[in-house]
Amino acid sequence: MLSGQMPIFVLKEGTSREQGKNAQKTNIEAAKAIADAIRTTLGPKGMDKMLVDSIGDIVISNDGATILKEMDVDHPTAKMIVEVAKSQDTAVGDGTTTAVVLAGELLKQAEVLLEQGVHSTVITNGYRMAVNEAKKYLGELAISADDDKTLRQIAITALSGKNTGTSSDFYADLVVKAVNAVATERNGKVSVDTANIKVDKKNGGSVTDTQFINGLVIDKEKVHAKMPSVVKNARIALVDSALEIKKTEIEAKIQITDPSKIQDFMTQESDTFKNMVEKVKKSKANVLLCQKGIDDIAQHYLAKEGIYAVRRVKKSDMEKLAKATGAKIVTNLDDLTASALGSAEMVEEKKIGDDRMTFVTGCANPKAVNILIRGGTDHVVSEIERSLNDAIRVVGITKEDGKFLPGGGAIEAELAMKIRSFANSVGGREQLAIEAFAKSMEIIPRTLAENAGMDPINTLIQLKAEHEKNHATFGIDINGNKIGDMKAAGVYDPLRVKKHAIESAVEVSTMILRIDDVIASKKSSGSESPGAGGMGGMGGMGGGMPPY
Repeated sequence: MLSGQMPIFVLKEGTSREQGKNAQKTNIEAAKAIADAIRTTLGPKGMDKMLVDSIGDIVISNDGATILKEMDVDHPTAKMIVEVAKSQDTAVGDGTTTAVVLAGELLKQAEVLLEQGVHSTVITNGYRMAVNEAKKYLGELAISADDDKTLRQIAITALSGKNTGTSSDFYADLVVKAVNAVATERNGKVSVDTANIKVDKKNGGSVTDTQFINGLVIDKEKVHAKMPSVVKNARIALVDSALEIKKTEIEAKIQITDPSKIQDFMTQESDTFKNMVEKVKKSKANVLLCQKGIDDIAQHYLAKEGIYAVRRVKKSDMEKLAKATGAKIVTNLDDLTASALGSAEMVEEKKIGDDRMTFVTGCANPKAVNILIRGGTDHVVSEIERSLNDAIRVVGITKEDGKFLPGGGAIEAELAMKIRSFANSVGGREQLAIEAFAKSMEIIPRTLAENAGMDPINTLIQLKAEHEKNHATFGIDINGNKIGDMKAAGVYDPLRVKKHAIESAVEVSTMILRIDDVIASKKSSGSESPGAGGMGGMGGMGGGMPPY
């Protein structure tokens, strides 16, 4: 600065700012705090977390995505780690805890290198080289299989550690059955749209009362008491228009001056509904599922004709019903013909818990199916629902890819060994980062051992020894509290889940490492709090560890 020149203030006085090593350290600490918070949930013997909101509602889960979604995270860097879990859950449905724990460990190892004077750009370059090499090894180590036995083991592994208790085998069978039902093949490639598997929950009964429905369950009852409760050999009409008299576009008033005309008006209204029901009857339909309303008079005539009717069915359910029964959704009753009808062995109304529901079962070749979860309490059925959704996703992607990897930390231990060998061939400062990546991989088997009550150091030494003997499928045998062959034990992870978890962890850790300045931004338009859009936690950044 020239002599006598006044200092120039670019930022407003009091603006929160972290620079250089302080910014990197604070960001790394925030990310590590999030990873440490959910690390104890990893694996079959991982612990659960209870999340309590401001009004006392609780969520009990050991699912990483659920825990991070429910946590009140304030720090901007911590939010980036939460986003990793969300993207992992959206993309592949499982491996969220693995991705977050790996990201935390990659940053922890990077922190050691930063303190030794290694530049963050060198570390990020090394991590990228290592992840590219890791993806090659994953492809080589992947095992091909798409039989039901393998899919069942994939489901059991995904359910292990969740609150499914001793019923994992039972749920795994349901999951495989559901995935196989909705799987389609085009040009020799299998596709599984898991959105076509509807998972409903009703508390009451035992968890083993959970059932697979070869059709669909609708959370609605029949509209009239005199309608049949059971319809066998159902011919189903799906209508998305109302069986009601439409209101006029503009406000209108009908004025009747002659009292004798009142009856004529009511008769005409009744005849209109009778004609609507006649069109349904003419199509030979004995079940009517309507997306909109059904007038009381129309309900009476439908009951008289012995037609089972349900109103205000959700659009998403209507679309699934079309896939399950083969029916076409019609917008006009004039278009309702026999060819537009779907079929099912039975449509019946059942009382489940306190509610009456409509079961459409025995569909010939349904491309949409249902799993109805039962359990003692809301918390139990909610956690089973989350677990089943994870299992459905991982079985679905394994069915599509036909590739899986041994679980139990086996693949991470093998990657650690192979990446170390690769590091020796690279040289330069990047070698340090690649070795740090290899060491980070060991956090998964180490954590699995810790959560199972095993000695993590001895376990890792034994595991390394087995992998040096070319036993690539050896991992942590949680049940026997020892090292074992994960392929023989049937502990499998889908290739896509593992690959996505490692990629996501590296992406977020390299992004965080490249940040050397954190500045509170201007208010976003329409926002009242400073730093809206990810900087809300800036206020806690000065002096020590920020809240998360």
